[in-house]
Amino acid sequence: MSPVTPEPTLDEASLARFLDAFYARVRGDPLIGPVFAGAIPDPDWPLHMATIRDFWSSLLLRTGRYKGNPFGKHQALGAIRPEHFARWLALFEATAAERFAPEIAAALAERAHRIGDSLKAGLFFRPGAAPGRDEA
Repeated sequence: MSPVTPEPTLDEASLARFLDAFYARVRGDPLIGPVFAGAIPDPDWPLHMATIRDFWSSLLLRTGRYKGNPFGKHQALGAIRPEHFARWLALFEATAAERFAPEIAAALAERAHRIGDSLKAGLFFRPGAAPGRDEA
């Protein structure tokens, strides 16, 4: 695999290339790939990627295209564990660092961590539970 020239800007095209590269890694990952494979059959990936592009475009480029409920979608899966988030974030950061100039990669990683923290809090935080048991 030849090295990728970092994208100098974040726009629709560079975001789409980044997301395609990132989700290719996700799907091939031994820890989280099976979670995604169980939730999204191969024929449904093009539609899922369109939704993912809309989500990140709305979030990062303020296009307003995404109208869904990411928390509800993740909650319905039931098979997600805290270590899945850690792996997702590690792959996200590595792909961003390879695909974008450092300041853009850092901004993407920061936003991904905020989203991950919010999802983890909703999925795993259990008031009154023993520390470390259910929390991420």
